[in-house]
Amino acid sequence: MDLLSDFLAQPRARDAFLLRVVKGRPWKLSVEDEAPLSIVPALKGGAWISTADGRPTRIEAGDVLVVRSPTSYVLSSEPGLARGATIGSGQVCSGPDGRDLSAELSAGVRTWGNDPHGQDEMLVGSYRSGSELGRLMIQSLPPWFLVHRPAPDLVRLLTEEASREHLGQNSVLDRLLDVLLVSTLRAWLDADDQKRASLLSAHRDDVVRTATEAIQSRPADEWNVESLSAVAGVSRASLTRRFKAVLGVSPMTYLTQWRLATGADLLDRSDATLASVARQVGYSSPFSFSAAFKKHYGLSPRDFRERQPAG
Repeated sequence: MDLLSDFLAQPRARDAFLLRVVKGRPWKLSVEDEAPLSIVPALKGGAWISTADGRPTRIEAGDVLVVRSPTSYVLSSEPGLARGATIGSGQVCSGPDGRDLSAELSAGVRTWGNDPHGQDEMLVGSYRSGSELGRLMIQSLPPWFLVHRPAPDLVRLLTEEASREHLGQNSVLDRLLDVLLVSTLRAWLDADDQKRASLLSAHRDDVVRTATEAIQSRPADEWNVESLSAVAGVSRASLTRRFKAVLGVSPMTYLTQWRLATGADLLDRSDATLASVARQVGYSSPFSFSAAFKKHYGLSPRDFRERQPAG
């Protein structure tokens, strides 16, 4: 299982938030919802995205915007508008005066906006939460990026399904949104001219892919650079060089990240003992696992488990 697969497979990524937004110009939305990951296909017209770190960028119909936490951003019909609505935690929308606009601007099934026939239309899909392995994936992405027309037929189907209410509809929407996310990320990775180092990029190099798949499938094995290089069929120096070029980290750093994130998810999703979790992710004792875990996450495995909702 890779990072993206884990993010989509674990239970708390389900029941994603999905809304069609239709706006008449001028309009402005400040998005501060703290969603782990959002995907926004532009359906009609377009918008501008602005963040604190850069100049406004135009989004045209057919583009798909992907934004990861903790990025706050502004979508608007034109840059520099002074007043607008704010989407906060839990996708609660409020006006400049703080008034809740969620019901006031409701325009039908999973539809919201100031004008049902507005010039600009987009679909907003947000994952409400994610696993620790999923967070590794999310943090390897840039704060936001655009992909042009990665899957137009899928966007159309998702939009049509979002306007309906049928038995099992949330499950259908979750699965369509998952496929759109995978298609969009694939298109972005394939089109990335810089071939930036990313934890999602293992597929670009057969050696790195072989080594990461070995770690993912058998995290409890006594891995080191020598044993990983033997599995991949290259020298230790070559393995280290290729890991850093493709993933941006060394083999042992990747191993540690995977083990600790897997351990965190086991703590969150199961009632396994600390000793059992430690064994499953390759630590010789619960004490060594606890020390590594606290160094990485800033709190003990027990405190981590107690602060997490049940998986």
